[in-house]
Amino acid sequence: MAHDRPPGREAPAGPGSDAEVIARSRREPDAFAEIFHRHFAEIHRYAARRLGADAADDIAAETFLVAFRKRGRFDPGHRSARPWLYGIATRLIGLHRRGEGRRYRALARTPAEHVQDGHEDRVAARVTAGDAGADLADALARLPRGERDVLLLVALADLSYEEVGRALGLKTGTVASRLHRARRRLRDALGDTRTALFAEEATA
Repeated sequence: MAHDRPPGREAPAGPGSDAEVIARSRREPDAFAEIFHRHFAEIHRYAARRLGADAADDIAAETFLVAFRKRGRFDPGHRSARPWLYGIATRLIGLHRRGEGRRYRALARTPAEHVQDGHEDRVAARVTAGDAGADLADALARLPRGERDVLLLVALADLSYEEVGRALGLKTGTVASRLHRARRRLRDALGDTRTALFAEEATA
């Protein structure tokens, strides 16, 4: 998977990069609203795919509250706040890991014709639709939390290895090894070509 960004992903439209907005928000707290407007939708979507729509509202809102409180710790050397925000959201999701496992198993029992549009891509599509749905849902639920977090940040958030490392406070090599183990576990659980989504990547 190439981690190409759509135009504007690294420096969203608005007055300056994320880093510049966050720096300004330290003097003008109201300026942080720009970060919320730029990134809330995708953080909410990520939370919904991992925990469901009911929990996503709370997770997304809490992500930005935590980010606001900790904005003084944001590394201004990075223009985009996406990895930082995904890291906060992932840690909050970790507090609901039992709920996430229950969600995957519930999705595995959902007939394909009842799949909602919001889940029809990447991992979500494989979990909720097709003949590999139940097996994949169970395999994802069984992954160690650290491996599942890395896998889903790559597959759902489209973060690069470096960005995942920034999100989770890991070295790039650790990200790569966790991703490799997660993919191997999925291949062992699923076999054949149904794991194409998780094929090894040439880029790191």
